[in-house]
Amino acid sequence: MEEMSPKDALFNRTERLLGSAGMERLAATRVILFGVGGVGSWCAECLIRSGVGHLTIVDSDQVCPTNLNRQLQATTQTLGQLKVDALKERLLTINPEADIIARPELYSAETADSFHLETYDYVIDAIDSLTPKAHLILHATSLPVTLLSSMGAALKLDPTKICVAEFWKITYCPLARSLRKKFKHWQKFPQQKFQCVYSPEVLENQGDSSEDSMPEEFNKVQVNGSLAHITAIFGFMLAGTVVQLAVSS
Repeated sequence: MEEMSPKDALFNRTERLLGSAGMERLAATRVILFGVGGVGSWCAECLIRSGVGHLTIVDSDQVCPTNLNRQLQATTQTLGQLKVDALKERLLTINPEADIIARPELYSAETADSFHLETYDYVIDAIDSLTPKAHLILHATSLPVTLLSSMGAALKLDPTKICVAEFWKITYCPLARSLRKKFKHWQKFPQQKFQCVYSPEVLENQGDSSEDSMPEEFNKVQVNGSLAHITAIFGFMLAGTVVQLAVSS
């Protein structure tokens, strides 16, 4: 039996399930992903391993020691590197032919137009900060693209509680509640419905979460605890939703 080339072998198991037409759709799919931390990094890897051919990853942060417990590209060898550069390097070792664009930038109302969201099929929001997250949601839902968003993955422990729901149907999620308050304050609201990954579980920090205990790389009022199995499932569910939508389109 003739041995398959690495290229043919890469998607052999995927194509057995999705078929050649499904693989062609994935290869042509264009995704832009904002935030490649605990959720976004795993989402990116799943997209590339599944056959998505065009992926833009956006994040201005560098890999720091506190990322090691949950972020895919964070190792003792990548500390100090830009997250998008470290992640792109890894993704290209999986599929060297993937079109991956790394943009070490911040998304904001001022930079929104530079990302040309209208040129993508899917926009994935894995941003942690409230204001840029709210701006991205408003911007993406004003365009003919499909938006998928991650709600808060911190302070979760039970993976069986993670699910997907339309934004306005989410319950018991502090981040979704804060976003709704932000939209009400601005008197601006998403122009179309969009799906979110979230968990209604809300736990409390058991360790020291005071400002004095925080590493210098944080500039937040409070840093909440988070775990790799939760953030990874959030990311996988975002990527899985893209795969399902893309192959059925």
